[in-house]
Amino acid sequence: MAGGRDHGGGVDDAVARYGGRRADWIDLSTGINPVPYPVPALEAGVWTALPDRAAQQGLIDAAREFWGVPDDAAILAAPGASSLIARIPGLAPAGRVHIPAPTYNEHAAAFAAHGWREGDDTPDARVLVHPNNPTGGWYSSDDLGAPFTVIDESFCDVSPYQSLVSYADREGTLILKSFGKFWGLAGLRLGFAIGPQALIDRLREMLGPWAVSGPALAIGTMALSDRGWAADTRTRLNEDAAHLDALMVRAGAGVVGGTSLFRLYRVDDAAAWQDRLAQHHVWSRIFPYSDSWIRLGLPAPDSWARLEQAI
Repeated sequence: MAGGRDHGGGVDDAVARYGGRRADWIDLSTGINPVPYPVPALEAGVWTALPDRAAQQGLIDAAREFWGVPDDAAILAAPGASSLIARIPGLAPAGRVHIPAPTYNEHAAAFAAHGWREGDDTPDARVLVHPNNPTGGWYSSDDLGAPFTVIDESFCDVSPYQSLVSYADREGTLILKSFGKFWGLAGLRLGFAIGPQALIDRLREMLGPWAVSGPALAIGTMALSDRGWAADTRTRLNEDAAHLDALMVRAGAGVVGGTSLFRLYRVDDAAAWQDRLAQHHVWSRIFPYSDSWIRLGLPAPDSWARLEQAI
């Protein structure tokens, strides 16, 4: 099983190679909302006291309401979805896992680290990135047949009606949610696992007490309760994604797919495109398995002119 880890990000390396100050770069190599949820001032106790049970329950209640989690499914908040991805393969005996590729590579790396081997013929586990990263493809309930199924919905908040969270109470099923991407607060480090009580209890033991910081509990609760902001954000993301597609198509690229947080394009030479954009201090994402795919996140509202010039 391929266990390599290639990621978006890496702006520091780009600065070292192409020059400029980090603050001058437009980082489009990730799929993080460039207009983050507005973080209000927090009470002093949020920073100075250990998170109490009421604050933790408040976040869980807000998550259950926002995502429409089944009553019989449990929810665990964690310091980022990545911390969950690293631990999830340990919930079942190592066997064969099917992870449809190409996709986000941390899952394959995590399962390989726990001794799993790759296999798509009646696998013991299956990981579905829904929508897929980088292609944007979606799955359905027909794809949930493995005894242990992990559904990574890190980017699903852009199209919540396509979520498979209604299956979170099924035995052997886990849904992952990322907070940082849609709400644009990746530095907060907040993610969720949703599934049967027994699986969530085991994950909770792996994480230990006070896994989520007080500020993350407070900000996450407020953001998940703000449905108006979420609705407005989906509208803006759709409009910006369409704008980015138009710019790239005029420049000769073809649209492969993606979501409204990142777009995937086919070009004649992805490395040359990345280099040309980097000369303008715009960082993009290319992939070791494709010479023609380049992925771009959305720029901040004040960066469109610079991006258009670079393209």
